[in-house]
Amino acid sequence: MATASTTNDDLEHLEPSLRNVLDQKSLKWVFVGGKGGVGKTTCSSGLAIQLSKVRDTVLIISTDPAHNISDAFDQKFSKVPTRINGFTNLYAMEIDPNLGFSELPEEYFDGSQDMMSVGKAMVQELMSAFPGIDEAMSYAEVMRLVGSMNFSVVVFDTAPTGHTLRLLSFPAVVEKGLGKLLRLKNQVTPFFTQMAGLVGLQDMNSDEMTKKLEDMLPIIRQVNEQFRNPDQTTFVCVCIAEFLSLYETERLVQELAKCSIDTHNIVVNQLLFLPKGEKPCRMCAARHRIQSKYLDQINDLYEDFHITKLPLLDHEVRGTEQVTEFSKLFFEPHSVD
Repeated sequence: MATASTTNDDLEHLEPSLRNVLDQKSLKWVFVGGKGGVGKTTCSSGLAIQLSKVRDTVLIISTDPAHNISDAFDQKFSKVPTRINGFTNLYAMEIDPNLGFSELPEEYFDGSQDMMSVGKAMVQELMSAFPGIDEAMSYAEVMRLVGSMNFSVVVFDTAPTGHTLRLLSFPAVVEKGLGKLLRLKNQVTPFFTQMAGLVGLQDMNSDEMTKKLEDMLPIIRQVNEQFRNPDQTTFVCVCIAEFLSLYETERLVQELAKCSIDTHNIVVNQLLFLPKGEKPCRMCAARHRIQSKYLDQINDLYEDFHITKLPLLDHEVRGTEQVTEFSKLFFEPHSVD
């Protein structure tokens, strides 16, 4: 967020576009979120396309259970990064924010098949004793895999606000949880050894499992630090000019501030711009008045933000070509007449 040292002159010259996100070459993680139905997926997809023009490799990850990026690009994606048709450096993947430890890639349980299948089941049982850690651990593994692929920047198309705030807290939760588990290593090791003996797997080495946890911890610590570094992470809030959306955006901005996560961009989508010289119909005039009222409030509340205003379109944005065309609107300032 803008600092207290921001001057009035600086505020007056805040460009009403997302160009600042493209210009900030140090960014590693870009989150796009807001209330359901405001156009987060279209905005995140468009932003990923624009970033692909100035970065070496870009990954867009959908953490929304609806997985709308497949619809946006008219292409099926999975939990493995897949190159988007028509691009050489833009990839997409979809992960379920509620996935469990059982959904982790099998590579996580390398080693003897019999030994590790029992190990996986045992870990699942242990994790069930820690509410929320199951989901957090699977998320941690996804972050480890993404980090190992060395994308220049990762764009998150997030689920509605509540899920997003939980997602952003995962690195801290996992770091704290793993730290506790590793501190209990000496007490847990005899338990694993005894259990392995009971099921006839005397060769099972609990050190292999704890080593995986130890290997993951520095990665999660790094992600945790990066999420709180405004040079590497930013959050783009998407909303529409209506009461509930504005209320949720303010709640999101406040929570992001508590998590020390940078946010200085607000996208106001689906604005009705009235053509000059034309008399609007009664419905359009009423919608314009409502939007103007909340747009004034947005301008007052977020004077230290880049506020990008996007028009309501007369067509659905679907397919790479239309998303690319839509993304150009991020850099064309609009104003309500």
